[in-house]
Amino acid sequence: MISLNVNGKRVSVYVEDDMPLLWVLRDELGLTGSKYSCGVAACGACTVLVEGQPVRSCVMPASALAGKNITTIEALSLDGKSHPLQKAWVELQVPQCGYCQSGMLMAAAALLEKNKQPSDADIDAAMTNICRCGTYVRVREAIHVAARSA
Repeated sequence: MISLNVNGKRVSVYVEDDMPLLWVLRDELGLTGSKYSCGVAACGACTVLVEGQPVRSCVMPASALAGKNITTIEALSLDGKSHPLQKAWVELQVPQCGYCQSGMLMAAAALLEKNKQPSDADIDAAMTNICRCGTYVRVREAIHVAARSA
């Protein structure tokens, strides 16, 4: 059994020690916002925050995160209001297919938490997620919009 702190709640799950966090979130806890795509930590569709830092959950064993604070896309706007990033994403029509966007939003949220007014270079360095649709210019602009409105 592994005890995790997910989105502010303590949960216990019976899983193998090497089970990736992504599958614990999706299959055991029903939190399907984090997506499976590459399975090798390259694309970032599975990005969640662990202690505020972006982590690729498809390769992170859940057992390594016992007792740590894990935040998924489902908790980005728990207060019933959209997060400034989500508002900017909609306003600028960032997603096309949208598959990578939960991971993009989580990486962007981590960036804005530590850097309230990031430069283009800061954004480019922090946003290592892959978007097949190529919406990187809109992602960058949405982060700037969110930074100004926060």
